[in-house]
Amino acid sequence: MTMFQLPEFPCIIIRHLRQSGYEAYVVGGAVRDLCLQRPVVDWDITTSANHAIIKRVFKDFKHFSLKHETVTLVHEGRHFEITPFRGVKGSSRSIRQDLGARDFTVNAMAFDVQQNRIIDPYQGRLDLSIKVIRAVKNPRDRFTEDPLRLLRAIRLAAELRFQIEPTTRQTMAKMADQLKKPARERIRAELMKILLVPKPSRAFSAMVQTNLLPYLLPELSEGYRKRQNPHHHQYTIYKHILVTVDQIQSDPILRLTALLHDIAKPRVRKKTNGQFRFIGHETASADMAKNIMERFGFSHAEIEKVTILIREHMMDYHPEWSDGAIRKLIQRVGVDNIDDLLKLRRADLLAHGHLDNKIKLLTMLEKRIRQLSQKPFIIKMQELAITGKEVMRILELSPGPKIGHVLHLLLDKVIEDPYLNTKKNLCKMLQNKSFEV
Repeated sequence: MTMFQLPEFPCIIIRHLRQSGYEAYVVGGAVRDLCLQRPVVDWDITTSANHAIIKRVFKDFKHFSLKHETVTLVHEGRHFEITPFRGVKGSSRSIRQDLGARDFTVNAMAFDVQQNRIIDPYQGRLDLSIKVIRAVKNPRDRFTEDPLRLLRAIRLAAELRFQIEPTTRQTMAKMADQLKKPARERIRAELMKILLVPKPSRAFSAMVQTNLLPYLLPELSEGYRKRQNPHHHQYTIYKHILVTVDQIQSDPILRLTALLHDIAKPRVRKKTNGQFRFIGHETASADMAKNIMERFGFSHAEIEKVTILIREHMMDYHPEWSDGAIRKLIQRVGVDNIDDLLKLRRADLLAHGHLDNKIKLLTMLEKRIRQLSQKPFIIKMQELAITGKEVMRILELSPGPKIGHVLHLLLDKVIEDPYLNTKKNLCKMLQNKSFEV
């Protein structure tokens, strides 16, 4: 009886290597997920062949090499990584030596397709059964080899809902400052994976326990145990932020936005008449989010989207809002961002710890936005039915900043009343001097 039902392509890879005279095994997270009966996301193969031989064996396959010694095959849009055995340089390498160089016991297993058996020298299956993340052999050695493993332990524990084994956890706390060493791109990638686990708050709680949070995101640590006001169900700033992250859709940018949406609250917090106030925290948080994202090396487009959402997340809708006011909100945020702003605001309100009238009002706003979106309206100057040249001709102006000012005024009026956006109407407004230039 076959222990695991593998897809065809990993078996083809192993067969090619074995027929060429080399050992080959499925290894790492793939074996872990097979044991847990979870879908395998990443297929990794390890082999006794070296990098040059791997490339020669698979020369007729679509492949590339980005990581050191790793050859990645591309098949039906998926990537399959093939890596030579890990181990001590200058010594004879083997599958057991390879597994001994891996991070955690649950990842230090290999599956031998030919003999239909799991190679498990560090009791990874036992740790899977007791739901524990344990470093292979000496935790200090494993984290010294690659300090990013400090975050990977956090992510795996949260993703699988496991506990970190005490010795491993204690070593992580002692070595927390090593998190300063990995490249920011690697830290960013691991942070985004953490944000996509089913309940990210578990991961951040583990970061507090292991003292990693001040080295990953010191700004978030500032809100720890900082009380807010009764509207937040006695949640601290830190607790409210993490509940918001848990509440929002599992999308990388939305989760990141939720994580940073109140990040400046500890710095603007002031007590007035016995209650804490956070005046201007949305603007301050947007500025801090920009600095944090630049530190992690996010793209300009990602930074722009996140900061727009944070800056606007405190919008408090009232039924008295005109259609024009709602269209101006859409203009400020952007058509592509308005749905995400509504998702952020809903998660933010739900994270107050109780439902109130603001949830109902937000639902009303969502309905009005859907209704308004069924009819075309403009939010950009380029969509005006009149050009800057025509403004200069009618108002007898020379090129300069005044032209842009006039076009902005016209755009404001058209956002209030989309039916004004005809050349005839706009020219008439200019000729009648309906507003002050």
